[in-house]
This record gives sequence, structure tokens and C-alpha cells, in this order.
Amino acid sequence: MADPRLTNLARILVEHSTKIKKGDRVAILTQPAAMPLVEAIYRQVLRAGGYPYVQLGGLRSRVETEALEYLLFTEGTEDQIQHVNQFEKQIREEFEVMLALYSQTNTRGLSNISPELQRLRALAYKDVTKAYQERSATKDLRWAITMFPTEAYAQDAEMNLKEFEDYVFSTTYADTDDPLGAWQRIHDEQQKLVDWFKGKKTLEVKGPNVDLQLSIEERNFINSDGEHNMPSGEIYTSPIEDSAEGWVRFSYPAIRQAREVEGVELTFEQGRVVKATAQKNEGFLINMLDTDEGARYLGEFAIGTNKRINRFIKNILFDEKIGGTIHMAVGFGFPEIGGKNVSAIHWDLICDMREGGQIFADGELAYESGEFKI
Repeated sequence: MADPRLTNLARILVEHSTKIKKGDRVAILTQPAAMPLVEAIYRQVLRAGGYPYVQLGGLRSRVETEALEYLLFTEGTEDQIQHVNQFEKQIREEFEVMLALYSQTNTRGLSNISPELQRLRALAYKDVTKAYQERSATKDLRWAITMFPTEAYAQDAEMNLKEFEDYVFSTTYADTDDPLGAWQRIHDEQQKLVDWFKGKKTLEVKGPNVDLQLSIEERNFINSDGEHNMPSGEIYTSPIEDSAEGWVRFSYPAIRQAREVEGVELTFEQGRVVKATAQKNEGFLINMLDTDEGARYLGEFAIGTNKRINRFIKNILFDEKIGGTIHMAVGFGFPEIGGKNVSAIHWDLICDMREGGQIFADGELAYESGEFKI
């Protein structure tokens, strides 16, 4: 018997996140492990009148499965590594909807691949990424990302598979009787916060792990209510590019390209990272910050609000929304809210605020120890 939570998650993605309608071309990017969810989504897309296209592969700048991507990096030429997959290019530049399902069976498959080769591949997709961002900003492309629970993700989270399945379905509200209503309530609650921050000019972020000032003048916050990420639960903005001053020490490992970078601390001057250290994989951190000029500037400042996401599981789709944390991303910003930073990367790093962290907006206390005060 099919798990009804899969049907609920499919409905959330089709009816709430992307609002699929008759005639939409819908790309479903997935890997074989996620076929039970693919079937549920496929059924909902058909019911909505869309045209589903299933593409085996990964997310972001690749459509290969893990094993094929490993072959590309280990046996391909530099030219082949930098070749842009035309299927992915067409999806991001022409399709109306893209649904991407995390469903890896080995989250460490690229641990031993040179960061330089991965950087080259990311740079090769820079124009595709830019087109995707621009179409997303105008809603010409509606997209959402979610996860199908696998043993690999459960092991990273230090849970058994059943526990992890329950966690995924809980954090997406797919385990509730009215999941669409739950996300509408989240939208309404977060919109009050977004409205309060509107028109504010400066943020001061203080606490045991941070002392940072940012300008958000004429940059509104966005209500992340499940339209793109599932699970969701955050409000975020793109700060003025040259405004960050101070330092931040991130509480959890920053995970990228199958590597864990622990103990990251960044120092900003005039918006740019001028000093970067890490207790583990510092060389990889520096390499990513040197991807291009925009990689040393902040593209995002965000506050996590999802209290059902209550533990670090080594997956940024979930971890950046932990209630009581903030996160910042080095790399590209969000043009739909005025973000101008351009980069081939967007790397989220998380700072826990639950033990004395504060956020002041134009001098007024807005947030303390993981709770809003507005």
C-alpha cells in the first residue's frame, strides 16, 4: 500500500509550491531511489493537466547520477567536464516547471574529486544558472526542491531509515490531515515578519558567534513558505553587496561537494570576505571563495523559522531552516529583491542564535535567543 504521506508531499509540490496548470511542461529531476515519489508526483501533474518529463539525474549544475558524475570527473577530459548538458539547459531556459528530488544513495561519492575540477564544472554552467535565476525571478520558471528519504541521508542524520522518513514527512507537514492548509498558515505567520522588516535599513547581528553589520536598505525580505524549498520555513534577503562589516563563526559544518568544512569563520570588510579560516578542509573553503569575484560577497542573509526542523542532519535543504538559527550564503544574490551579486556558487552557512544571539533592525531589538520579539 502506498504511503499516504507521499501523496500529500506530491500534492504540496504540485498544488502549493509550483501551482501546476494545464499545458505546463514539468521536468522531474530525480534518481532511481525516488521512484515512489516520482510516481506520486507524475499522477498529480497529470491530474493538473501538465506534461511530465522524468529526467534521471542530480540537481543544480548536473543531470548525471552519482556514479555517472564520478566517471565524468575521473575519466572525462577537461573539455567534457565543462560541457553543458543540453537537456538541463533546455529545462532551465524553456520549461515552465522544474521539480528536483534529492535522492542520493551515496552522499560522499565525490569526496575525493579535485575541488578545482568541480569549480570548472560550476563555472561552465554560469550562463545557465543566470538564465535560471532570471526566469525564476519573473516566475517564467516555477521550481521546487524536495527530498526522498534514503539510507544515505538517514546515515548522515544518524537515524535509521524509518526515523528519517518520519522526520522528512514531519518537517514538510506531509504527515498532517491538511498539509496545504498548514503551509498557508506558515505563509501568513511569516508574512507578518516580512512586513515588519519592510523599510528597515540596517541590521546588527550580535552574539557569541557573530558581530556583524549589514545594510538591507530597499531590500525586502522574502517569505519562504514552501514555494521553492520543501521543507521550508525561513525569511531571507540579499544584503547590499558592499555593506557587510564584522565577523561570523558558523556553528555547524558547511557541506559542499561531499566535503565537510568545520569551524568556518569569516571576516568581512566593505562586504568582502577578507579573512577565512576553518578547522577542517580550510583549503577547500578558500578554493570555493576564489571561484570568482562574487564568491567572496554575501548573496543572502536569512532567519530559520521551522521549529519542526530541530536538529542538524548534514543536509542544507533542511538545516538552513532550523528554528532559532540564521544563515548566510556567499555567492549569487536574488535579483527579484534587488540582489546584484553574481557568482557561480551560492553556499549557505549556518549560525546558531539560540544562546544569546540578537538581531537589531535600525537599532530596535527584533530577535533574541532564537525567538522574534516583534
